[in-house]
Amino acid sequence: MSDITNRGESTPAAPTRSEVDAFLADLKKKAPSMRGRLIFALDATASREATWDAACKLQAEMFCEAASAGGLDMQLVYYRSLSECKASTWISDPKRLGRIMSSIMCRSGETQIGKVLAHATKETKLLPVSALVFVGDALEEEGDKLIYEARELGRLDVRCFMFQEGDDHEVKQVFQAIADVTKGAYCRFDPGAAHQLAVLLRAVAVFAAGGMTALAARKDAGAVKLLGQMR
Repeated sequence: MSDITNRGESTPAAPTRSEVDAFLADLKKKAPSMRGRLIFALDATASREATWDAACKLQAEMFCEAASAGGLDMQLVYYRSLSECKASTWISDPKRLGRIMSSIMCRSGETQIGKVLAHATKETKLLPVSALVFVGDALEEEGDKLIYEARELGRLDVRCFMFQEGDDHEVKQVFQAIADVTKGAYCRFDPGAAHQLAVLLRAVAVFAAGGMTALAARKDAGAVKLLGQMR
């Protein structure tokens, strides 16, 4: 796992701007044929310890659903403690991702959603990201700042799917706003309601892998709920 606040590495010789521009242009040309890419972000602070094991199992179901729609590469991002916020490499093997998640222990700390959004923006500017999924139950940051950061993701065509565990009203308002400005979706689920969240996550995985057409073709409860908000 890498610390998302310090992802850069030094190189022997910096490429010229023309070389960088040519490289990025080449990547964009190849992007349409790439597999879907989804960032799966989680609050790993102490309040979510009771449902962490369930989240570990649900991510595997996301991959299974995505396989039928063209495949999916996923990156795990999580935060805990006061400043720890880390991201995995891009992973196509659900078992590997499951092993990584099962090794993470929840710890007391504050929310770092702003770092998650900034990281998603950075990754998308390197290679297109289909969607960002965030699962959390709390908010200790300034909502306006998070919504501002989310607008940049919306501009980059990254839809945010904000899943709230619990019923905190302030969390709901900010999560809904982030979903709105990115043309994504917001859903609340009850603590411990693994099945409820699983249905929604599978629908997002299908969207990330196959787009709106694949999502609309499902016609199940999760797809209908997401499509009702996406525009």
